[in-house]
Amino acid sequence: MEAESEPYVRLATMRQLHQAVADLNTARSLADTLQSVADGIVGGLGYELGCVNLVRPDGDLVIAAFAGNAAAEALITGRVGSRASWERRLSMGEAWDDLRFIPHTEGWVLLDDDVPQWHTEGPEPRFEDEWHPLDRLYAPMYASGGGRDLLGVISVDRPRNGRRPGAWGREALQMYASQAAIAIGNARLRANMQRALVRLEREQQALRASEESFRQAFEYAPSGMAIAEMGGDQHGRLLRTNDALCRLLDRPASVLRRHSFADLVHPEDIGTLLRTSAEGGRAELRLSRRDGTYLWVSLRNSVVADAADGPRFLLTHVEDIEERKRHELNLAHRASHDALTGLPNSAELKSRLSARICERPHTPAATAIEALDAAYGDVESSLAHGYRADGYEGEAVLGGGPFDHHVHTEAPAPERDDGTKGLAVLFCDLDGFKSINDRFGHHTGDAVLIEVARRLSACVRDGDTVARLGGDEFVVLADGLGAADAADLAVRLRNAIIPPIRVDGRAVRVGASFGIGWAECGMSVEEVLRSADQRMYVEKRSRSKVHRRAG
Repeated sequence: MEAESEPYVRLATMRQLHQAVADLNTARSLADTLQSVADGIVGGLGYELGCVNLVRPDGDLVIAAFAGNAAAEALITGRVGSRASWERRLSMGEAWDDLRFIPHTEGWVLLDDDVPQWHTEGPEPRFEDEWHPLDRLYAPMYASGGGRDLLGVISVDRPRNGRRPGAWGREALQMYASQAAIAIGNARLRANMQRALVRLEREQQALRASEESFRQAFEYAPSGMAIAEMGGDQHGRLLRTNDALCRLLDRPASVLRRHSFADLVHPEDIGTLLRTSAEGGRAELRLSRRDGTYLWVSLRNSVVADAADGPRFLLTHVEDIEERKRHELNLAHRASHDALTGLPNSAELKSRLSARICERPHTPAATAIEALDAAYGDVESSLAHGYRADGYEGEAVLGGGPFDHHVHTEAPAPERDDGTKGLAVLFCDLDGFKSINDRFGHHTGDAVLIEVARRLSACVRDGDTVARLGGDEFVVLADGLGAADAADLAVRLRNAIIPPIRVDGRAVRVGASFGIGWAECGMSVEEVLRSADQRMYVEKRSRSKVHRRAG
């Protein structure tokens, strides 16, 4: 049961992490951004306490935000720890990639240094990975731009599950720290830009100084920046771009000035761009580079207004989010696919299957006489068969809307081949796999499962699904098959599995039993799989032991 729930736990964690990262970019000021970072640790990453230590201009670190305990927040927020003490902490303990974990057995020497601390006494851990109140876990935040300039340190305490974070939790915390550093840097950048814009509007006597400040902030911003026209025939045309945007898209400024973002956006994302409002608009989409590839970016718009004439041009901040998108896709793939074979897992199989069937059973097509009755007034008779006079299924009988665009999935007739094509569900159970596991060990068993997954995938069409349900059970979804087609496919799949599999110089064999079920509207996913599973066991019992023997 735990193995089946793990993907859902990962998906839930990913959603919480995604929401926490999204909240970082909604803050209006640097102080709000810092507090959002601390709140995200508690609300999105599963820790009871979260603290943000920010590097000051003099190099020391000040506690800028705290979440999880009001008493601790009041006591230590605003207090400062020296840079030397922090560098000592970040060189102790265990390095978990960029994270630094200091167990309580080593951290006792830090109790008297000048870094503000909040902790409670507690018993010794009962098991190896139990969290101790004096354990310390730090996530350094580095400024964007490829360097290792320390921007601050996130410190966390008291995981809600009471255990030290595993690989999944460490990766989530490290990714969150990276996104928090970007959000803090962007908040500082936005503050600088807003100050420059205020000076541009209100300080007419200091116009040249303000323009120079704006120019430097624009030109030397670490993220891409662009100024575009607003209104008129040239609306959206890029007037000016900084070096960071030119490097990001691998295009010179002279070329970019001939285009608008609408010319560069991926065709699938044009709707997203058009829905983005000018003032305060934000969108995540793909822009084309000179080599024809596409890069995921985040666009944030603001209007630079002229006091006399109103809005004049659009200021767009372009942030590279390719790495984050790649992480999200990787996390999503890991949550929906089997770690050993790379096949879709049980959750993904059920999701794909549920997308093809609905709760309403399929109604057979009306006969010619029933259609005439419906057309010439025998409404009662036509509705009794579930049809309306306009040819659509009747909502009075089945409870749906007058226009049901769902293509119902139906099963071929079991007693005769009437030409009906359906979604076949082939349930496969390996014969003799347990004896291989017991005799040669799990390493050999895993290699057999990987090879069986490869052979099954090689035998199906593009668009078919091969999934690992768990253990030595696999399921194949193949659409557009008749009863004879499904039987032929089962034979081909069984014949593909039977040849010997070589593992570490040893040849082993497994057999396979297949049960063929059919997905049909009106059935639940569990009923579909249970039907195929039952037929597999009938087929397994009907075959002699000789034909099922493997090893």
